[in-house]
Amino acid sequence: MPDVAQQRAPRGPEPLRAQGAPLRGPVIMTQWWRDITFVHWKVPPELVAPFLAPGVRPDLFDGSAWVGLIPFRMVGAAPGLLPGVPWLGTFWETNVRVYSTDDHGRRGVTFLSLEAQRAAVVLGARAAFNVPYFWARMTGAVQGRQAHYETQRLWPHRSRPVSRLSVTVGDAVAEPSPLELFLTARFGLHTSLLNRSLWVPNTHGPWPLHRAVLTRLDDELVQATGIPDLPARAAPDSVLYSPGVRTRFGLPQPV
Repeated sequence: MPDVAQQRAPRGPEPLRAQGAPLRGPVIMTQWWRDITFVHWKVPPELVAPFLAPGVRPDLFDGSAWVGLIPFRMVGAAPGLLPGVPWLGTFWETNVRVYSTDDHGRRGVTFLSLEAQRAAVVLGARAAFNVPYFWARMTGAVQGRQAHYETQRLWPHRSRPVSRLSVTVGDAVAEPSPLELFLTARFGLHTSLLNRSLWVPNTHGPWPLHRAVLTRLDDELVQATGIPDLPARAAPDSVLYSPGVRTRFGLPQPV
């Protein structure tokens, strides 16, 4: 008879993949992620572990955890499969995130902060998923191969960290490397709500990725999360850009 401890042994992280699996159950939200830049630094796992929900641990690549600074444009967000909500469903956003996995082997994102232009979205996301959204003043522009983003936090924090980021977009990535998949192809969110750890699945097609060169970075958002001030002390280990994907979210599942 199998040992109980063996039956409950944690699974290793699921294989990396570019295409998300079909959702099991209803779609609770759809949205486009457009004009997105991925800036990443590798860090020791012990810097990431304190930020994760119970039952969740750092997801590692070659023994390192990763911190991402991700500005983008949310477009056409809507509940279920409804058409995108006008104005309220389209806005600029910037998130600081780390990568996590749970005992079921599900990989995900854990958000340390999210800046968004729409105060109503901030309040709704904080209440529904207990994610650290902040209302912010934000602008962005993508012209040719140049992408520029700027944000300043407004509420609910007394400090008002800013972030200014620009990149030059390079050639398309024909075949993403395992690291590029690890940093971008994330099909779930880890969070905790009412003392319960949750994984919220999402699915989308492969990212159309481009390599990019950082031309400006004046950032206070990463340091504001409590992670050491990486932009001030180290060049990023990866910079990527994508015109975007359409994604769908499913019902939260317990960790």
